Amino acid sequence: MKKFLNLFFVAILGGIAALGINNYFFPPAVEDVVVSHTIPHRPGNIPSSLTQHLSEFPAGLPDFTVVSEMTVNAVVHIRAEFERRSSPHSDFFGQGDIFDFFFGPRGRPSQPQRPVIGAGSGVILSSDGYVITNNHVVADAMLIEVTLNDNRIYEASLIGSDPTTDLALLKIEETDLPYLSFGDSDALKIGEWVLAVGNPFNLESTVTAGIVSAKGRNINILADTMAIESFIQTDAAVNRGNSGGALVNTRGELIGINTAIASTTGYFTGYSFAIPSNIAMKVTEDLLEYGEVQRGMLGVTISPLTSRYAEEKGLGVIRGAYVERVAENSAADEAGIVAGDVILAIDGIEVRNPSELIEVVGRKRPGDEVLVRYYRNGRERETRATLKNIYGEVAAVTRDVQETVSMLGAGFEPAPERTLQQLNLEHGVQITALSRGALSNAGIRRGFIITHISNQAVRTPDDIAGILEGESGGVLIEGVYPDGRRAYYGVAVD
Repeated sequence: MKKFLNLFFVAILGGIAALGINNYFFPPAVEDVVVSHTIPHRPGNIPSSLTQHLSEFPAGLPDFTVVSEMTVNAVVHIRAEFERRSSPHSDFFGQGDIFDFFFGPRGRPSQPQRPVIGAGSGVILSSDGYVITNNHVVADAMLIEVTLNDNRIYEASLIGSDPTTDLALLKIEETDLPYLSFGDSDALKIGEWVLAVGNPFNLESTVTAGIVSAKGRNINILADTMAIESFIQTDAAVNRGNSGGALVNTRGELIGINTAIASTTGYFTGYSFAIPSNIAMKVTEDLLEYGEVQRGMLGVTISPLTSRYAEEKGLGVIRGAYVERVAENSAADEAGIVAGDVILAIDGIEVRNPSELIEVVGRKRPGDEVLVRYYRNGRERETRATLKNIYGEVAAVTRDVQETVSMLGAGFEPAPERTLQQLNLEHGVQITALSRGALSNAGIRRGFIITHISNQAVRTPDDIAGILEGESGGVLIEGVYPDGRRAYYGVAVD
């Protein structure tokens, strides 16, 4: 028995020694223990100034039920009918079938062409039936129908549209309608929750959520030379049919009009873009008051800044809009801004890139005075500029003049006095912007100085609209290019 107890005691000591040696040389793996907190109490990589703000968020995921109920009834479905264009087999004159053109009718029963149907969304802005949407949803439509969330259907009339911002204002005859109020898109912060409300794929009253991914995005989707592209980028799901719908914040305020997606497939892949509410509000007010959008112009050609570009130019700033050129007698010229300056802010609103500058100035009207903060020769300066219209005047642009500009597809400014002297001209109006229209179709290029239309002298941009008023068919446009080449063009006008 004594021998057995000795062996048992030695075995226990050996086991303990083996266990100790094993733990010493081969420590046991430590399981990772994850403690989940909705908001860290004191995150080390976040400034203490933000920690208090983060702690104000409620635990768990956000609840969007209330704001969804507030918005779905103010977002409508829009159905637009368009005239069907000629088929690929149309003859050279745009009529009939090409086989009929060569071989005559083949005895087919004639069938009326069905219209093309388009769909989108819109937002009710007032209880008496004003609705905002995208211009591309209703442009050139023969018939526009608006369907409310409660399935009531109305025929809508087009109050006005603005291709430069891709916005249009409609009106339906009804009262006591639910509507959304504009919020302040300038106050919108990156990372803030937003909801997109619309009718993707004709799925009415669809709500999706996301955050603001970026602001001031220019994605080059508007072909107009005076386009304002300073989109709010979000990751809220948006698809075909959402165009013209609402982007709202968590207070139910309208802070954007959903307009586009960035996708290689034609379907949502994570990026959507909305027109800021401050632009939409200004366009709405202009269309109601003037029938046309009034654009205040600073008169500068600008480019973005990077650290490399700033180093090449010897600048001490890397954010803002670099002034490449200042138009003579423009608002900027009269305010003392010169090429090489960097515009940093307008009326206290910081501008980090050209898109943001165009957006802020685009919310102004001709005759408005703005405070411009800019950088020159190592220090910041300030000046005041009185904005002008596209003709270099402070007056509002009338509907007739705006229609003429749209038809011609050009922007005009009085020709600089120095240029007139160099070319030995007494008067003339220079083309400063050119897009698709009657002038480009005739072969006229940017920079051309118009001196006469139909043998009548052109001294101011208003003269162009006055001369063309009531004209139809073709007119003769005479002028000179800056290099001295004289040219004559026959231009077709409606």
